Amino acid sequence: MADYEETFFGGIAGLTRVWQKRRTPLSYGPGESLPPLDVDLDRLASTYVADDPPDRTDDQSTYANRWGDLRGQLKGCTELAFLNSLLIVNLRKRDWPAHAPALFHRLWREKHRQLIDELTGRWLISSIITFADHGETEADRRVGQSLNILFSLMKLYESERLYSGRNASTPFRTEDRKAGSLPLDMDPFSLMKGDLEPNFLAPILKEARAAPTAGELAKHLLELINLDDRTLFRRFALMRADISFGPADAD
Repeated sequence: MADYEETFFGGIAGLTRVWQKRRTPLSYGPGESLPPLDVDLDRLASTYVADDPPDRTDDQSTYANRWGDLRGQLKGCTELAFLNSLLIVNLRKRDWPAHAPALFHRLWREKHRQLIDELTGRWLISSIITFADHGETEADRRVGQSLNILFSLMKLYESERLYSGRNASTPFRTEDRKAGSLPLDMDPFSLMKGDLEPNFLAPILKEARAAPTAGELAKHLLELINLDDRTLFRRFALMRADISFGPADAD
């Protein structure tokens, strides 16, 4: 196994170069643009993305490339969902069309209920993360950033769990716990007495309740975490139940 003195080549600052490279703004070709700020959202909400893959050329703009990729991913969804995704891929860059933030805010003010009902978890998460940088209010930005950190960490540790061979809905066995310290000399989380979960999640719920535009989306995502049986929080709950009540009797 490789012996590392540091995890990231070039130090932690080296990550900035990778991050900035991925944030290169989209290039637009002649006649290409986002819909205007006053686009008819009702019409977009009632029309659907057709199966019309665009013709590709080697010299087309990065906007055209992303437009075509998104059309393929969102085939059968409404044009409203497509516009939301198109705005997100622009707003996650270093620069974007001037009216893109205002159009994103308008979508979520006027059509948040349809978007919440229609979008998959992936696009719901991408939407809330976009509020972290582009929320109109401090409350919207704050809840967006809090959920950005939460979902980014969930994606990292759940992806590592895949290498364990364990199913996401199967808790670890409490008797297999190994004694040892955590990174940076942190104390281990106390499964039975620890209050990290409410200390972490309850303030995010408070932030969601105060966010005028991102709030409904944020509360919905927190409820999805509560209902999903494949999360760390559910596994901890099952492990606590196992300790409290003992293993279930075999049939």
